[in-house]
Amino acid sequence: MASSAALKRWLRPEVYPLFAAVGVAVGICGMQLVRNICTNPEVRVNKENRAAGILDNHVEGEKYSQHALRKYVRNKSPEIMPSINGFFSDPKY
Repeated sequence: MASSAALKRWLRPEVYPLFAAVGVAVGICGMQLVRNICTNPEVRVNKENRAAGILDNHVEGEKYSQHALRKYVRNKSPEIMPSINGFFSDPKY
């Protein structure tokens, strides 16, 4: 009986965007955790890698820090909607 009341309260169409936003946030966090565990040069999961100690592998660190998304947005303008921003801020329009 109590579970039926909880389902009626939380499974309304108004709550779906909240579930979507929380799901996206959890997905992003999970993706970042997997990325750090799998590709971060400072994280060592295996015992053999942990025994190696501190490594000065700058090439691997540079590859990790300058990932594809960062390379893509490096030379882009930091605007969300550049055409609308230009329309409202440029006097030539």
